[in-house]
Amino acid sequence: MDLTALPLRAAAARPHVLLVTTPGGTATRLAAERQLRLQDLPRARTPAEADILLVAGPECRGLRPAIDRLWQSLPAPRSRARADTPGALPEVLARCRAELAAPPGRQHAGHGHENPVGGGPDAEFGDGRDEHDGDDDEDSGGGHGGHGGHGGHGGHGGHGGHGGHGGHGDSESPWGLPMAGQGEDRDGLLLDQLHVPLGPFLADWPDALTARLTLQGDVVQRLEVEWPPVGGDAGPPFWGEPWARAIAGERVDAGEGARRRAAAHADSLGRLLAVAGWTGAATTARRLRDDLLDGASSAELRPGVRRFARRVGRSRTLHWLTRGAGVLTAEAAQDAGVTGPAARADGDVPARYRTWLAALVRDVDRLADRSPLDPAEEGPRGGDAPDGPWPSAALVRVLPGLLEGSELAAARLVVASLDPDPDELAAVSREVGAGD
Repeated sequence: MDLTALPLRAAAARPHVLLVTTPGGTATRLAAERQLRLQDLPRARTPAEADILLVAGPECRGLRPAIDRLWQSLPAPRSRARADTPGALPEVLARCRAELAAPPGRQHAGHGHENPVGGGPDAEFGDGRDEHDGDDDEDSGGGHGGHGGHGGHGGHGGHGGHGGHGGHGDSESPWGLPMAGQGEDRDGLLLDQLHVPLGPFLADWPDALTARLTLQGDVVQRLEVEWPPVGGDAGPPFWGEPWARAIAGERVDAGEGARRRAAAHADSLGRLLAVAGWTGAATTARRLRDDLLDGASSAELRPGVRRFARRVGRSRTLHWLTRGAGVLTAEAAQDAGVTGPAARADGDVPARYRTWLAALVRDVDRLADRSPLDPAEEGPRGGDAPDGPWPSAALVRVLPGLLEGSELAAARLVVASLDPDPDELAAVSREVGAGD
């Protein structure tokens, strides 16, 4: 009797997938999230939960060591592959599942090969069930129980707890506990310091971005950001692609720009809500994102979008969890070159997510606009900043000032409320490298 066959078949039938994205891989990430949802394949949040390591996007040599360390942390049986483009995903997933079902002696994926495939649509895994369904103002019945439970979800209880996931960028043991040193706190007292990296691969985190935190207790004393490494030339960032075409002289409808911007805001909201622990609302945001990218009309989208905006915008528990975190005034934003929703919000995390919600509702009403897209019109993260065309660069530069002195629990919420685009950051890295 083969005692390994049954668990192998079970893992192959419904494997948990750890999805990571390389710079330039946003379209593939969106397609992968949809494929996982349509195939009812659960997302793994840590390597320990994963059967498949799926890399979405083009090869990026600078991230290869971090991806290899992730792979080493997956338990057997396991499989690994990379999809360069959305169209490659069905074949990649089918091959990984076949490898998981193979007898141990025939499982070649264990050697760590990525098996890239080049060349589907967009989305996220979720069962669609919401602990808040039927409750238009989610604040009754302890509906946001997830929020309180994730008081630490800002750091995802560390996702320091995934301490782990922070560790991918380190040359040291990525899954061990970091060692504490000592340093003076703000009152001159000598206290233990803990160095905690977040990224480059962490659930609901800007992929390929690494933030290195120095903590005393649960307070962030110092933050250093490492930008995504330079990968191949992946073309314009996915979310800003209509604007890039308009700048190149192509006629692009304003409605197309509104659709892409609305989808980007829904994607950002899904990330923020997932970090806050509100899984059902995060799934709703991502389903709306997918419907937008699939070409759904304003009439089809409007009821669901307005209901979603009302529920999230009115949630007292979500506001309580995030209020006062990461305050960025309009004046400070202007001084830092920040544009777009983060500058208009003129405030904290709730001000920013409510600005996204309002913009989402407005843009859904504009999907049929056939007038030409003005290249100077704001993209999802803003318009041209004084120091370049990629507004996400300024969002990253303000992070140290927003996070230093704050509690670790708030750190991931603040980052998610700004949601810098990794593709834009990689474009900045390429331009800087080309200028050297």
